[in-house]
Amino acid sequence: MERGALAGGSAAAEVAGPAPTAALAEEERESCAGLWELPVERCERRPECGRCGRPQKVCLCPFLPVHPLKVSTCLYIIQHPAEESRVLRTVPLLVACLPPDKCKVLIGRRFSEDRYPELAAVCRNPSTLILYPGAEATNLEEIALMPSSPSVMIIIDGTWSQAKDIFYKNSLFRLPKQVQLKTNISSQYVIRTQPTNTCLSTLECAAVALTIMEKNKSIQETILRPLQALCSFQLQHGAQIHHSKEHLLKNGLYDKPMPKNKRKLRRMELLVNNVKI
Repeated sequence: MERGALAGGSAAAEVAGPAPTAALAEEERESCAGLWELPVERCERRPECGRCGRPQKVCLCPFLPVHPLKVSTCLYIIQHPAEESRVLRTVPLLVACLPPDKCKVLIGRRFSEDRYPELAAVCRNPSTLILYPGAEATNLEEIALMPSSPSVMIIIDGTWSQAKDIFYKNSLFRLPKQVQLKTNISSQYVIRTQPTNTCLSTLECAAVALTIMEKNKSIQETILRPLQALCSFQLQHGAQIHHSKEHLLKNGLYDKPMPKNKRKLRRMELLVNNVKI
């Protein structure tokens, strides 16, 4: 009997339990009813310049070439979707410096031959290059010395981990000849943290590559001018100079917790020891 009474009491408690909860929820809805009628202030985006993509008040067009640069090399920028939403991205500045038919931007993570037949044809062209450093990559300067220099180059736009993912998980990008830049110049994109002192932004990579391919040193200066103006403006309005992760680690200034992942920890040790990764 006691056991049955306990069981019955438990069942009764379960049935009666939701009632106070429902009443409380109803009371909360009534107390918040007036909030739904309050006007919502819409956040409107600042008008943007149609050429440089910057807000009109901080337009960088005065620092762009008056006319697009005349180049024979065509760039295909493969942009990770995360880069598209970044405020201080460099690809729009690069696009503004070049003719539309010489700089094409494709956004995505995966690129199949069926969905991107034009890109597939470009990748299968034996004269196409892809700019991605590695043990199998040839220095671009060596390629440029050949009598007939290639006219198409693919550049991946994203963080190092994003670029690595795109390069290795898209078989199309394993078809072109892999090249890299052999340069010791430091990045002027000082408002964004780079892994090492010699890591360059997409715009800087394109500027150096085009200078080599076109055999014209003025190209690099022209393309870097809007980037220098962008960084200067940001620093004047409160932005801080971002030293590379390599610099922070070597000088004991890295203030974030060290990674527990052994592979990531090893990569950071290589940065400190100035070993190319």
